[in-house]
Amino acid sequence: MISKRHMVRAYTSEPVAPEAVERILSAANHAPSAGFSQGYALLTLDGAQQLGPFWQLLSGDDGEADARGPSFEPVTRAPLVVVPLSCKDIYLDRYARPDKGWTDRDESHWPVPYWDIDTGFLALLMLLAAVDEGLGALFFGISPELIPQFRRLYGVPDAYTPIGAVAIGHPDPASDRGGSSKVIKRRALDDLVHRGHW
Repeated sequence: MISKRHMVRAYTSEPVAPEAVERILSAANHAPSAGFSQGYALLTLDGAQQLGPFWQLLSGDDGEADARGPSFEPVTRAPLVVVPLSCKDIYLDRYARPDKGWTDRDESHWPVPYWDIDTGFLALLMLLAAVDEGLGALFFGISPELIPQFRRLYGVPDAYTPIGAVAIGHPDPASDRGGSSKVIKRRALDDLVHRGHW
């Protein structure tokens, strides 16, 4: 499964079976989290009524790609988009409890934002589960300046921040132009791993 995972950038319009969607979401729910905080949530978008405004937001009001990023066509044919959202407050509250030893919610205790890291684990499990289902998936970002409008559009509380989005569907290899892996090769382990000392 892991060796088959790659980012799929083109989809057919064939719907994803509801039971496959539930298995993918269930896999995501097995993500690890610091202190078992589980400070994340998922927003699922499917069908034109939910997905249309999302793609319009990402591409610009006129439906054309602008300076915010590349065109999302043919990604927009994906019948399902899942937006993983992190919630810092849940982590700060969890680690202020007596069993963790901190007496405050000071963010400086954290060397890195585990709320975002754990939500990234959640997204990765969805990418892998999509492979198990014979589907394709693509993780992509949401520009920071779009997040307030995204929250308003879908009623997302201010405490939750999208770390990106995952498009899921049936791959359309004929339309997939590929991505960075076509011009950059995967690093060899010898370049990646430092054993015992840098």
